[in-house]
Amino acid sequence: MTEHREPGPRSRAIVERERRVAAAGMQGFALYAGLAMARGQGTTLVDEDGQEYIDFIAGISVGSVGHCHPHYVEALKRQVEKLTFGSFTTETRTRFLETLASLTPEGLTRIQMFSGGAEAVEAALRLAKAATGKREVIGFWGGFHGKTGGVLGLLGSDFKHHLGPFLPGQHLTPYADCYRCPLRLTYPDCGIACADYVRDVIRHQTGGEIAAIIVEPVQGTAGNIVPPEGFLRAIQQIAKEAGALLICDEMITGIGRTGSMWGSDHDQVVPDIMTVGKGVGGGFPLSAVVSTEELTSKKPWSNPSASSSSYGGNPLAAAAGLASLEIILKENLVKNADRVGAVMLKRLEALKEKYRVVGEVRGRGLLLGIELVKDRRTKEPLGKDVTQALYKECLRRGLAAMTYSATVRINPPLVISEETALAGLAILDEALEAVVREHRLQ
Repeated sequence: MTEHREPGPRSRAIVERERRVAAAGMQGFALYAGLAMARGQGTTLVDEDGQEYIDFIAGISVGSVGHCHPHYVEALKRQVEKLTFGSFTTETRTRFLETLASLTPEGLTRIQMFSGGAEAVEAALRLAKAATGKREVIGFWGGFHGKTGGVLGLLGSDFKHHLGPFLPGQHLTPYADCYRCPLRLTYPDCGIACADYVRDVIRHQTGGEIAAIIVEPVQGTAGNIVPPEGFLRAIQQIAKEAGALLICDEMITGIGRTGSMWGSDHDQVVPDIMTVGKGVGGGFPLSAVVSTEELTSKKPWSNPSASSSSYGGNPLAAAAGLASLEIILKENLVKNADRVGAVMLKRLEALKEKYRVVGEVRGRGLLLGIELVKDRRTKEPLGKDVTQALYKECLRRGLAAMTYSATVRINPPLVISEETALAGLAILDEALEAVVREHRLQ
């Protein structure tokens, strides 16, 4: 039995002060926790009252190298004493771009830097339109590409409700969510019918001028949903048939998160354009569009200042990106994600055997998901009252994990050890047992 903890006096006081001035709409996991964090080290968070938590959130996959890695801290310290802003070329930025270009799929060696995911995705869409001369885009149900106006129409959830109207020419089609198949079919008998359905969408819903199909190799926000083998290859083939470009949004799946450097590696797909973010900056706001020399030379995207931004490629971001990549490579964190992720998935499968509220577990590398259901047959999700109680029980025992909704996402820093990963899952087991007992869900 793990030691129990509650928000202490310093946490409560700081949170209360912040809530007097902070606007509504902040990150759910922070709001529900009611904790003020003081510091972090590796995979451990420490609150203002000195209580420790294993971090299974990693800032929603941004903390690839963990909290305050010594090499990362030293690199940013050195940079902040030399040059902190501006778009001029620096040696550090050159080294970052050279290193990243050595890791990207063959042919994708031209990189433009940005500071956020949606900003990069919008730039990728502009690039596709510039390269093809077409204006329409296809995304997927469950997809998430940011919250700005240019991508809201491509979000495949009710998140965008009451925020329309959206940009014209944006269309959606079902994703390969095999647990909740949108076509009510079963894999593999379905023959990945959801991919073929894209052809119907193009035929019946569009103007036949598709610039790009944008897809996440694993859908993160939807619940770390892993599509079956062959899905991404099929989508790439359909894009080619339509004369469209394939954009792989690798914000969450890139830089080793899935146990390979890129999520699209698992289906042997090299996209035309790739968006990169989150883990590449190790926590610093840094994103990028990656494509070929031929595509990135298209105008007007390639005109001076046409695809840049004030913060994109600033000296601090470049230093953070270079340090993160150096750590990931030196410490073999891609391999670690693959190995520890497999251990965690096996442990999650044991939890599925133990609790009937666990409807499904899934994952690839350190991108894992759990479906919590009232009934395995109907797959009705557990209510918010239960899942938020689970979140509190996890925190009370020292685990910060996204367990506050029926679709649980687990994405710890890539530096996590097997021992710490299993300790975190033991806490999740204890918390599940307590909640199941309290809510009579056995």
